[in-house]
Amino acid sequence: MNLLDYLIPFLLGLGLLILVHELGHYLVARFCGVKVLRFSIGFGRPLVRWTAGADRTEWALGAFPLGGYVKMLDEREGTVAPEELHRAFNQQSVQRRFAIVAAGPLANFALAIVLYWGLFVGGTQELKPRLAVTSEAASVAVQGGVRDGDLVIAVDDEPVRSWQELRWALVRHALDARQVTLHVRTAENIDAYRHLDLSRMKIEDGERDLIADLGLRLWRPHIDPVVGKVVEGAAGARAGLLPGDRFVTLDGKPVVSWVEVVERVREHPGTELAAEIERSGGTVAITLVPDAVEEQGRRVGKIGVAVAAPTEKDDSVFVLVHYGPADALVKALTQTWDTSVLSLKMIGRMLTGEVSWRNLSGPVTIADYAGQSAKLGLGHYLKFIALISISLGVLNLLPIPVLDGGHLLYYLIEIIKGGPIPERIMEIGQQIGLILLAMLMAFAFYNDINRLISG
Repeated sequence: MNLLDYLIPFLLGLGLLILVHELGHYLVARFCGVKVLRFSIGFGRPLVRWTAGADRTEWALGAFPLGGYVKMLDEREGTVAPEELHRAFNQQSVQRRFAIVAAGPLANFALAIVLYWGLFVGGTQELKPRLAVTSEAASVAVQGGVRDGDLVIAVDDEPVRSWQELRWALVRHALDARQVTLHVRTAENIDAYRHLDLSRMKIEDGERDLIADLGLRLWRPHIDPVVGKVVEGAAGARAGLLPGDRFVTLDGKPVVSWVEVVERVREHPGTELAAEIERSGGTVAITLVPDAVEEQGRRVGKIGVAVAAPTEKDDSVFVLVHYGPADALVKALTQTWDTSVLSLKMIGRMLTGEVSWRNLSGPVTIADYAGQSAKLGLGHYLKFIALISISLGVLNLLPIPVLDGGHLLYYLIEIIKGGPIPERIMEIGQQIGLILLAMLMAFAFYNDINRLISG
């Protein structure tokens, strides 16, 4: 693994999110006439800094990149000259202070909307929401009548155009613990309806896959078990496999598709597998010993061969999802709103113990996802940035002192009671907020470390 493949996408994405968040504060502060002393991306010793603008604002890039701040003229943080008193943050009306503080999280939501809108207008290549059913007879999918090859058209009355949209809809409905109706088009091209009872599905652990728990998986087209490429020095090459070889049997069982080859190889790391290969009109017997590889905390077998290019057309698996400018804006707004609501529901269920705190992720996990999404392409990376931007906006709006949401709570109380909250109470709130924030960070880092150890 190349660390830079993960570190660079992480730092670029994080830098963009912090920049947008702090620009929200900065621009509204300037609009309200407040003097900005420093604009910093990151904390600690500045690596780079310069001054610019009529107010000689200092712009800085700090050594510790997990955050940023906008320092404004404020009597609580130093002496303010009488002629500049009207430009101090603490001298502004409560409505202006509220707007300045709220602008940061709102800027993150705005960034997500812009990114989603651009992706929806430009179009993205997505997997079709075509289903296959696992063999578990008691699964929700089997009991709901789902059949292999069902193409989902809608979940209840919500249109679904891609596998990602289907997963998103099912997760949201599972949180509501309700039954949903899938409008599907069968493999025989007949419209039908399937019913999934999600009331017994529990999203307790971020490591669980809801789709798999339902007894569903992504449908795959039939791919003949024909070798396309053999990696030099790998198990397949050592056994004598050649491009064009067709598996007839493996581990004493007939082979019909490439998926069967992959599954049997993965199940036998370091174990001999007898195979019959069709080659040049004849049959050849070989013995494979799959290399044992660590993958997500478990040993799996790999033989270092790739399948020959499938004859199925891409349109059986992929679909280009795009919208017109107006529809894309509605879709972007809806996606941002739904993601925010889902995030709040998950946080609420963590607090009540209904959802495990293992769902909380720290910088290591986020960096991992950043690298993975970047490898999949620009569209996937931008979707990841949009999702994290929403999460950052929601997190900052939580009513925890130290965060923007805590300050907004103070201002709401000030509006209701008609006067500012006593400084002593605010100081106590800050201390409590720091403790809560430290606990959240500790949980997040613990989960990161646990994922690294357990895979």
